[in-house]
Amino acid sequence: MQDNATEVTAAGIARLAGVGRAAVSNWRRRHADFPKPVGGTETSPSFALAEVEAWLREQGKLAEVPLRERVWQQLAGHPEGPVAALVHAGCVLLLIHERPTVWLDVSAGSDERLAAMLPGALEQVLSVKPPLPVNTGPSAHIAKAAHIPTASTGAHTPALRAPTGPQLLPSAPLLRGAAELAAETGARQTFEFLLGRHLDASPRQYTLTPAELAGLMADLAGPARTVLDPACGTGALLRAVDTRPEQELYAQDAAPDLAALTALRLRLQSRATVHAAVGDTLRADAHPELRAEAVLCHPPFNERNWGHDELAYDARWEYGFPARTESELAWVQHALARLADGGTAVLLMPPAAASRRSGRRIRADLLRRGALRAVVALPVGAAPPYNIPLHVWVLRRPDRAPAAPEVLLADTGRFAGEARGGPDWQAVRESVLDAWRAFERAGRLAERPGLARSVPVIELLDDDVDLAPARHLPPAAAADGAEQLTVVRERLGETLRLTADLTPPPVDPAPPARWPLTTVGELARGGTLVLRTGGTGGRARVPVLTDHDVLAGTGPSGTLPESDEEAVLTEPGDVVVPVLGGGSVARVIGEATRGAALGRNLVLLRPDPAALDPWFLAGFLRGTANHRQASSYASTATRLDVRRLQLPRLPFDEQRRYGARFRALDEFERAVRHANRLGEQLVRGMYDGLTDGTVAPD
Repeated sequence: MQDNATEVTAAGIARLAGVGRAAVSNWRRRHADFPKPVGGTETSPSFALAEVEAWLREQGKLAEVPLRERVWQQLAGHPEGPVAALVHAGCVLLLIHERPTVWLDVSAGSDERLAAMLPGALEQVLSVKPPLPVNTGPSAHIAKAAHIPTASTGAHTPALRAPTGPQLLPSAPLLRGAAELAAETGARQTFEFLLGRHLDASPRQYTLTPAELAGLMADLAGPARTVLDPACGTGALLRAVDTRPEQELYAQDAAPDLAALTALRLRLQSRATVHAAVGDTLRADAHPELRAEAVLCHPPFNERNWGHDELAYDARWEYGFPARTESELAWVQHALARLADGGTAVLLMPPAAASRRSGRRIRADLLRRGALRAVVALPVGAAPPYNIPLHVWVLRRPDRAPAAPEVLLADTGRFAGEARGGPDWQAVRESVLDAWRAFERAGRLAERPGLARSVPVIELLDDDVDLAPARHLPPAAAADGAEQLTVVRERLGETLRLTADLTPPPVDPAPPARWPLTTVGELARGGTLVLRTGGTGGRARVPVLTDHDVLAGTGPSGTLPESDEEAVLTEPGDVVVPVLGGGSVARVIGEATRGAALGRNLVLLRPDPAALDPWFLAGFLRGTANHRQASSYASTATRLDVRRLQLPRLPFDEQRRYGARFRALDEFERAVRHANRLGEQLVRGMYDGLTDGTVAPD
């Protein structure tokens, strides 16, 4: 009976059966025995997973629910919500990871026995040994010596507590399914898969730190025996730390769900001892006596209610009391207060924190005392919010006054990717780490035009104390200036001549054709083509073809979160169609794009090369009328049902004749796009050259 407590939406049923949501709506209308809703709303009902699974199997629409999908649907439809279910599953996966024989004993027998015995077993595995003695250092005694009140006495709520038997009973089918999946893929991989699916299903609920950025921040901090993240979120920063058994990881978050998920994630993934707590870090610090060797933090931005009124005399404000609008500078000082002398803190910051006038006195004191060591401007699209270039601040708790202090300023904006493709992370990583390590060794860095240089502190201590790197870095020297523009102009001329040669010839009028038609869905059912949809994760670490890449005609530019899913990889001759946006686009995969993973909101059609010409297929799929009849509208978005797209039934030789013309049109379209990009590059270069003096007006 407990399995019936798991509910599934129409979208979940479609995923189970491998069909579109429209098919599920048709089943509900046409089959009187389709399971009745057990929850949800009239417009978005939910159904009992067990009843749906049984009905699909009876109708021959489902041979067997894949284990991964079944476990996910149990988690997503849990009566207490997916987060509670994920925590329960994570606790059991941790038990399986650390004490598999205990799980085998507890799970034998009924669900009631499992729920009764599991809390005791989880109590043992969730208990964490006390923290190591912290390195207090001279700065640790400032508050005590001055009798300054602090925000917390150190009492805190642990992030993980064993659920009770009544709480676990509705989760019993999910826990058994998760254990079965862990036997196939491993406990760590199972939890990452479930967590990744949950985060992807709730993109607006969480502010995530991309794995590439987390890795860069961890490398900037360097190796450390004790590491703290006071605003841990889902644990991405601490997960990026290269851990060892003797290390101690400290985490805190105001959201109990996030703190619990971080604790489970770190316990499963790292070899270090994990101490995770729940609480508002600025108001109720769980680790007030900690002096860590490194602090990593992605704090909440633009928080007005951070505790300004009640924390006016807090001991952490060594560099000045932050204004109400400067919550980020409160987090900076908290990080410095929790560092051991000589320790390093790396924080992700909004760019406004480097230049707002309300924070200039604190920035000035951070500079004078040698606490702020580097400000790195990231490319647009590096992390949410994706429309602004965020900064990374590197700070160090000074153990002595610097003799002739300088600060490293770096700007990696040149490595921004096109639109939603994301930045070139390899280039960002290499340039930032190379500049930082050279600066660390010498205490200064010779100018790298447009990229990085070290600036004497005295030059920054003006009325504004503006630390935005772009304002202190000269633009990158135009490589050969006018000569480079000449090369671009020559390439543009060649491309325009090619475009003229590829321009389609004049067309002769012809009567409308009356072909017998078929649909993509019919061809897929008949085996003439294979239909695959883009994923939300994958094992393969390869470039990802996004819907924007297909629409813009560019190369793969995206990334997918790492998960245990098998990524869909493209092959030459595949036809890729975006399902969102309303544009009439279909792209044939060539050698240059082969092997890329298929991104979300894309459908891949793999035709049988002996029966269906790919260029013929792609060309007819691009028809405006074809797209119009296969599109549906939800709110302000247009979604394409690829299975409803039509194409004529023609002999293979006739398909190839049409395919050749469609291929010629594709070459012409690419040439026009390339000419447009070169034209924009030439215009921008001319403007820049004229305004910076590298190009003469005559």
